[in-house]
Amino acid sequence: MGGLDIGKVRASFPSLQSGYIYADNAGGSQTAQQVIDHIVDYLSNTNVQLGADYSVGVQSTKRVADGSVAAAVLFNAGSSDEVGYGPSATLVLENISRAMDNDINTGDEFIITEEHEANNGPWKRLAQRRGAIVKYWKTVPTSEDNPYSLVYRTEDLLSLVSSKTRLVAITGCSNILGTLYPIDDIVKAVRQRAKEVDSPKVEVCVDCVAYAPHRRIDVQKWDIDYCVFSLYKVYGAHNAAFYIRTQALTSSLGSIAHHFLAVDDVPKKIQCGGPGYELVHAASGVIPYLLSITPENSLEASFGAIAQHERLLVQPLLSFLTDKKQYDRGVRVVGKSKVDLSRAPTISFVVVGQNAMKSKDVVAAFDKEGNIGIRYGHFYAYSLIANAKPELDPDDGVVRISLVHYNTVEEVERIVVVLKDILGQ
Repeated sequence: MGGLDIGKVRASFPSLQSGYIYADNAGGSQTAQQVIDHIVDYLSNTNVQLGADYSVGVQSTKRVADGSVAAAVLFNAGSSDEVGYGPSATLVLENISRAMDNDINTGDEFIITEEHEANNGPWKRLAQRRGAIVKYWKTVPTSEDNPYSLVYRTEDLLSLVSSKTRLVAITGCSNILGTLYPIDDIVKAVRQRAKEVDSPKVEVCVDCVAYAPHRRIDVQKWDIDYCVFSLYKVYGAHNAAFYIRTQALTSSLGSIAHHFLAVDDVPKKIQCGGPGYELVHAASGVIPYLLSITPENSLEASFGAIAQHERLLVQPLLSFLTDKKQYDRGVRVVGKSKVDLSRAPTISFVVVGQNAMKSKDVVAAFDKEGNIGIRYGHFYAYSLIANAKPELDPDDGVVRISLVHYNTVEEVERIVVVLKDILGQ
């Protein structure tokens, strides 16, 4: 398998030519030139309403349809009829939950994590509307020396599954902890446990917003019912793509679209209004970019090379943050400290103890540096931060440095130099 040609990768992003170090990529990646070209081309040449019979209208309709084909490829969905677009992952999941209203009964149970509220809030509100019960799959620390070394254990999830379980809503990758979860294994275990306890209908929803930039999504292999990710975190534009299994479209969801539209079993059931035509067309530019970064010209090879490059990025930063000097200084990584393929280059930490530092002050010192962008906060995983023990202030949250495959080891080394300065090492 070929590695990344990092020079070629970086040349695909106009914003990187400035030399600025983008290290807030979990909040949003930079946009590939192919995507920008698609947006400009659509708005310049085919910016008309869909469905018209005149030539430009036909071309516009095809371009938007091609965006659905691209989403199906990125999800590895069985059909483009199982995918669609919305303005954000948060709104897509809210729409799915509203479309599910009439398929939820009093006493049904939802299992959710303490991750991003996009895949929590809609299910909590649905439970409130329909008299369902919410259970939480919670994190546990893996190290006695670091109470923030948090992970989700599959056995803890399975203990929550009962004969009343209706929905399991989990994350593919934590946007705080940086852990990539073995979704295939987790879903198999959940479905086996549901069978053992005679649960009549269990559906699985996976939030892949923090997963999609780092690994290949495979909804068919995973055997899941719902999945979302944001294009603007996968080198695209500011919109989101969703997958809904055909069976779920048919049997679980009603329509929240206009009453006169024929949407019995298509994604338009939850896709209210136009999906942002130029942005949908722009998604067709993400795949050519991903295919171009390795000689094999396949998504599997590209994501394999991405995973290997990310290990190189994670190593110097985690090595510094977990060094004994930093531990004695009060630095605690939030999440796993091990460098392996289950670790995305999204690294969060806090500085506690006698010489504690607020996360916002660490970031402020980076801001003074002037050419490195990182952030602090709860990053919409409010409950994960608020429920940590010892307690963390959600408003101050964690310091998060989030990298992707266009970052370089040299950039990471520069970040470490600045951290040494800030921490007084």
